Amino acid sequence: MSVSVRVPTPLRKLTQGADEVTVQGDTVKALVDDLERKFPGIKERICDESGKIRRFVNVYVNGDDIRFLQNLETSVRDGDSISIVPAIAGGR
Repeated sequence: MSVSVRVPTPLRKLTQGADEVTVQGDTVKALVDDLERKFPGIKERICDESGKIRRFVNVYVNGDDIRFLQNLETSVRDGDSISIVPAIAGGR
């Protein structure tokens, strides 16, 4: 299964500047593992030491936050759109 992943600006140095990459997998976890195979070092930016999505990173499948779906076990299909979005904090 081939899906497109939108890569946020802070992670593009790991994808040779690409803002969108194609990866293989049938779950979000499989996609993250394929991302790591293709772009070593990217998984540690997305996932914590226990393998869960970091608190300040949001992952969306077709616009839906995986935290409200099945998290890393969320199924994906050919043509789905995945977005990795770092949380923005700041202000007073």
